Amino acid sequence: MNQNFSDPFSQFATMFQQYQLPGFDVTAIMESRRKDVEALAATNRVAFGGMEALRDKQLEILRRSLSELEAITRQFANGSASPPFNANEVVQRVLHNALADMQDIVRTTQQTQAEAYALVSKRMEDAMKELKASIGKPQT
Repeated sequence: MNQNFSDPFSQFATMFQQYQLPGFDVTAIMESRRKDVEALAATNRVAFGGMEALRDKQLEILRRSLSELEAITRQFANGSASPPFNANEVVQRVLHNALADMQDIVRTTQQTQAEAYALVSKRMEDAMKELKASIGKPQT
């Protein structure tokens, strides 16, 4: 990777330190922004992991549904005049499975959102502490 672009925060800090900005701790400001970007990246990783988990669950549901459909069509193909299963039981099982699948998806979504919210909340809390600390410092 090109060394000039590997650490943009230190480049910005160097650029801002060339100018005398009374009352501003440029290093602290740049460190805070770096932490903001890191928190955003972590939140995105959590969100992406949640999307992957939802995709995997949906694929699992589709595979199971297709397997059940295949089993039913094989039974019909065996030539029996009447269905070898109770339609009410099949409908109840399908509805039960669909409800369980929806609950799993809701749980996964809630967990992902809670993790992302916790990351953002933690960063906001840390940013407030940093702001309070910078306000409390004597101006030079």
